[in-house]
Amino acid sequence: MPSTTDLTTDVLVVGAGLGGIAAAIAAAERGARVVLTEEFPWIGGQLTSQAVPPDEHPWIERFGATARYRALREGIRDVYRRRYPLTAAARTRPDLNPGAGWVSKLCHEPRVALGVLEEMLAPARAAGRVTLLERMRPVAAETDGDVVRAVVLEHVLDGTRTTVTAPFVIDATETGELLPLTGTEYVTGFESAAETGEPSAPDAAQPDNVQALSVCFVLEHVDGDHTIDRPERYDFWRSFTPGPWNGRPMLSWHAPNPRTLAMDVRSFTPNPGDDALAVDADQSRDPGDGNLWTFRRILARDLHAPGWFPSDLCLVNWPSIDYFLAPVLDVPREVELARIEDARQLSLSMLHWMQTEAPRADGGTGFPGLRLRPDVMGTDDGLAQAAYHRESRRIRALTTVTENDVSYAVRGEHGATRYEDSVGIGMYRIDLHPSTGGDTYIDVPSTPFEIPLGALVPQRTVNLLAANKNIGTTHITNGCYRLHPVEWNVGEVAGHLAAYCLERGALPRDVHAKPDLLGDLQDELVATGVELHWPAGAHPY
Repeated sequence: MPSTTDLTTDVLVVGAGLGGIAAAIAAAERGARVVLTEEFPWIGGQLTSQAVPPDEHPWIERFGATARYRALREGIRDVYRRRYPLTAAARTRPDLNPGAGWVSKLCHEPRVALGVLEEMLAPARAAGRVTLLERMRPVAAETDGDVVRAVVLEHVLDGTRTTVTAPFVIDATETGELLPLTGTEYVTGFESAAETGEPSAPDAAQPDNVQALSVCFVLEHVDGDHTIDRPERYDFWRSFTPGPWNGRPMLSWHAPNPRTLAMDVRSFTPNPGDDALAVDADQSRDPGDGNLWTFRRILARDLHAPGWFPSDLCLVNWPSIDYFLAPVLDVPREVELARIEDARQLSLSMLHWMQTEAPRADGGTGFPGLRLRPDVMGTDDGLAQAAYHRESRRIRALTTVTENDVSYAVRGEHGATRYEDSVGIGMYRIDLHPSTGGDTYIDVPSTPFEIPLGALVPQRTVNLLAANKNIGTTHITNGCYRLHPVEWNVGEVAGHLAAYCLERGALPRDVHAKPDLLGDLQDELVATGVELHWPAGAHPY
């Protein structure tokens, strides 16, 4: 019989992705004791165990993120400057992009981000303010009416259980796992146009229509034949021709253009010898996905001493590995795991296709020199530790952000809805990948937006806060609120708010409803480096 342990703390943060880490740091620095939990071997979520470089807005180097998020970004750069054999030109770049990838101004290896995040947590852990429970996932909760009393966590390897009791609970999981466990009301998939009034919403709600997930991996290209064994599901995925691909097989260099939906063909040239210092990663001007090798490159060998690295490192997170056969939310655990395994088979099938059948620019086929880098991913098989979930269960919140609040077509020069309870800002296009309901991309220009406090607070459950992609957005607005700096901002505010409420003897809904408490909280947030409103003139269109 697995053993059990009981713990008591001030704030329980379940999920140590970017939102969870930000929540733990903010709560601890404001004086609360925190228990932080994580299911996968690495903390960091999107940035580490899922291996996704940060998706950010064009002004991220100057404004539009919290001070702690900026410290994370600069900490990553600092590792490369201090420890890597960078060229003199690369080392002196204030905006160093270690991977010289086109998707982000800061493409980097996941393990480097892991080290910086652990360093950021270290003082609070050393002081006993943060206790990290590793390899634990939530399996049950104890509630009393509208209050969450405790969460039961289970070790994923040995089955031992720990029950954590806390006056405030923060759901920072990737898929809103605490919501069904605690009975907190939530939404999945597409809401109806009748409910939200959104121009891009369907007539009827589609709760099982959820964005694709992806299992990423990292490649290098070196001498030799590194072809993996033929994956078990290779024949299926090789012949799979989804509707959005307009008759083309998914395992190809073809994919729909997110903005026009016309079929585009990408190129693939490993180690192209491009000018890595000339890469200007600005998704508002150039999607940068012409050559898939450099699109999400996370280490550029030409930024380093000649001969030190035999190859660039290329992160594969492309349309060809988007898994949208079926949803993984609100299905039995064994079904969820089977579908994630199928997504892993898709990723391995794409790799095998690239190694054996992919057309090359010289007229040949296959790139047998492509080699997985399990060490970069911290796994045995070379695939990411965790699936990259683009969409989560979302709380029924005090405030729900809709397309009409952020769409440029709707808001125009007026800008996004301004919230009196703003606790942060963000910016990204409404970028929705193909989904389990058969939809293709939805790509809607947005305006720089604010994060209302009410989006973090459930309508009913009084002591639970959302701190990831589970906040009060819709299926559509999740497409612009789901990115790295917004998740961090949301988590940081959730942690600070929990500690604030603990000290004041208040509930989150009290802070939302009472102007004096709200104003006091916002003053504290600003003092810690949270930006509540965009500066004038910040607009990409």
